[in-house]
Amino acid sequence: MSASGQKARQKIRYMNSGMAMLFLAFLVPSASEPSIRTPRATCKKSQLFEAQSVVFWSTPSRVPGFFYQSGMAIDADGAFRAYHPNDKLGLDSLDHAGHRGNWWALVTEDGKTSGRPVLQKKSDPAPGYYVSTTALYDPGNSNPRDPRRYVDAAKIPYVVLHPNALKHARLGDFATVVNLQNGKISAALVADESAPDLPVGEGSIALAKALRIDSNPRSGGKDGAVAYLIYPGSGNGRPRPLQEIVANSKRLFMAWGGLDKLNACLADE
Repeated sequence: MSASGQKARQKIRYMNSGMAMLFLAFLVPSASEPSIRTPRATCKKSQLFEAQSVVFWSTPSRVPGFFYQSGMAIDADGAFRAYHPNDKLGLDSLDHAGHRGNWWALVTEDGKTSGRPVLQKKSDPAPGYYVSTTALYDPGNSNPRDPRRYVDAAKIPYVVLHPNALKHARLGDFATVVNLQNGKISAALVADESAPDLPVGEGSIALAKALRIDSNPRSGGKDGAVAYLIYPGSGNGRPRPLQEIVANSKRLFMAWGGLDKLNACLADE
């Protein structure tokens, strides 16, 4: 959802095959790998803040990072086919983009949430669908009606942060997300902001697919057992290609301490 979003939800197109192979080859371990291994590392951590009963922890490291554990709701924002005037045709329910007089996740004709939503044209990726936004966008693209200006939830693995978390990190920073039940690990980008009263824990369609979580924005998601590690100050405030997200997140995860350290930090929660 966009930074001004107030999505009343807790709900819990994949990347093209070439990009997906690159993505998985870097960061996803084998399915037989246990989700939590006996920690070989130690973890010193301190509470950063708490939001919606989820504790955010910071750890001393040469690579700054904070982490938290929660479930995952699925965000379709930024996907070209996220929302449609005919609700059944959208990847997600139109209710999650707003309503007449308050469209918090769509581009409108006058730029105000009270305006009329903009429909994609024939030259756009999904004609007839609404232009869906993310809080992170390409400042080099000056056309707010261009769907390509925003981060595509169907192709880019991204996380949605609570507003308090964005006091310690910023949009465009890199992240690592782990499905603690099956051991799957994914690189991610911080690309959206949640409403402060929503449960913590949300990721894009592409992120859920990489973690082998049901990625349907209408019915999917996961309750608990997902760990999010955010690297404050690691980004440049802009969207990134998938290759850059993978390469930077892998480098930062290893420098922070990797899976052994994360397991050690989670073991005493």
